[in-house]
This record gives sequence, structure tokens and C-alpha cells, in this order.
Amino acid sequence: MKARRRNFKQGEDTQNFWPSFTDMISTIALILFFLMILAYIQNIVAGNNLEFAQKQLKESRAEISESEEKLRILEERLEDVKAEVRRGERELKLSEDKIEEQKEIIAESNRELGDLRSRLQGIAFLRVGVLEKVKTSVEKEVGETTDSGDRIVSIADNGNIVINEGLVFDYNSYKLKPEGEKLLDKLADAFENVLKDRSTRQNIDAINIQGHTDDTGSAEYNRDLSTKRATAVVNYLMKSNKTLENSYGKYFMASGYSEFRPISSGSSSKDKAKNRRIEISVILKDSNVQNVIDEYLDDTKKLFEEE
Repeated sequence: MKARRRNFKQGEDTQNFWPSFTDMISTIALILFFLMILAYIQNIVAGNNLEFAQKQLKESRAEISESEEKLRILEERLEDVKAEVRRGERELKLSEDKIEEQKEIIAESNRELGDLRSRLQGIAFLRVGVLEKVKTSVEKEVGETTDSGDRIVSIADNGNIVINEGLVFDYNSYKLKPEGEKLLDKLADAFENVLKDRSTRQNIDAINIQGHTDDTGSAEYNRDLSTKRATAVVNYLMKSNKTLENSYGKYFMASGYSEFRPISSGSSSKDKAKNRRIEISVILKDSNVQNVIDEYLDDTKKLFEEE
């Protein structure tokens, strides 16, 4: 009875074991199936990702190539720019050198112009200097003013010596007064002393003795009177000093200006007296002035030719 029970139990256990084992195998197979599906899906996704990555990589390589080409072009342009900069620097250096040369030329020209200006001023001052020497010499001998306080000789605004007409002539006369002759004696000696200087004399073209009247009477009459007065002064200067006539007579001339160059515009007797006068003007040689200018132009021309 016991043996039969054991056998029955053993048969029952065997029957329970196989369904359990079958279930386990089915579960494992199902799991493997799902794992295979997951692997397949993963492969598909990975393949898509790889294809996308390859596409991105290809595009990146194309962009890199394009960037490299742009960089190459930029490098070439940079070299061109560097070359332009080097050329510009060379040209700038040449320009600076030329500017320095021009500065030197300008400086030399300024020095030449300064020298020319000084020489021309020297010639211009010579005229005033001659008259100033004559004026000083006369004043030294006969004084600066008359007894009434009038100046005997003066320098006008135009640089001419002005002789008080009342000291030399009576009103409406061209006959020299005795005191006028004494004044002209000193004037003749003064001119001789000035003209002895060769450097002064070589720049003088003429010494013009001018006669001037007031506006009383006709212009024709005043022109004749002013000319006669100027001529009387020149004749007396030559008579007073024969050396002046013999050695330097060629420099003297007489001219009459009538009433047309007044120094006072008033109508009073005092103003009219101022206009009745003898003026002495020194005329410089135009050729000497022109020679100075020509010499400067020649020097300047040579300077530029050397450059």
C-alpha cells in the first residue's frame, strides 16, 4: 500500500515538472525574441545615425574645403596688401626724400631772395642816403633853420630834398637871391663830395633839380617860371663848383612841374608858400637794378639745373 503511494507521488511530481520547464523555455525564447527585435531596431537606428553622421561629415568636409579655399584667397590678398604696403613705404620714403630736397631748394631760394631783397633795398636806400648826405652837409655849413625858424632844407615824404624857395628866389622871380647863392655854394660842395664815391656814383643815373610853383596864374606861365628857376639853380651849381661841372655835370638836369605837384592842398598863403619850392631828386639807374635781378635769376636757374 505504501509502495503504491510512493509511486503515485513520483508520477505526480514528474507531471508537474514538465509544464514548468516548458513555461520557462517559452519565456526564455520570448525574451530572446524581444532581444533580437531590440537589436534589429538598434541596428536600424544606428545605421540611420551613421548615415546622418556621414552626411554631416561630408558637409563639414565641404565647408572645411570651402573655408580653406577662402583662407588661401585671403592669404594671397594679404600678400598683395603687404606688397602694396611695401611699395607705399618705398614711395613714401622717396616722397620724404624729395620733400627734403624741395625744402633745401626752398631754403636756398629764400636765402637768395633775402640777398636780392637786401641788395635792392641797398640800392633804394642809396637814393635816400645820397640826399641825406647832401642835406647833412648843407645843414652843417648853413644851419638847419632860418632866423624865422623855417627849415632850410628837408626831406619830403617822397625822399626828395626840399629847399625853401623863399631863401633862393623872390616871389614871382627866377633870379637868385644873394643868400640863395650862399646856400647853393654849400650844396655844390656837398654834391661833389657825395659823387666822389664811385660805389655811390655808379648807381646814379641823374640828379634832377625840380622847380615847383603854386596855382596862382596860368599853368603855362607857372611851367615856364618853374623851369627857369630849376635851370637857374643848376647853372649856379655848375658855376659855383667847376669840379662839379667838369667831373659830374652829366648827372644834373633841370625840370619844371608848374603847379601840378603840390605838397599842400590848402589855399592859404602859407600853403601856397609850401608849394613854391625847389626839390632835388636822385634817379637811380634802372640797369643796375635790372642787373641785380638778372644775376639773381641766373643763380636761381643754375641752382635748379644742378638739381
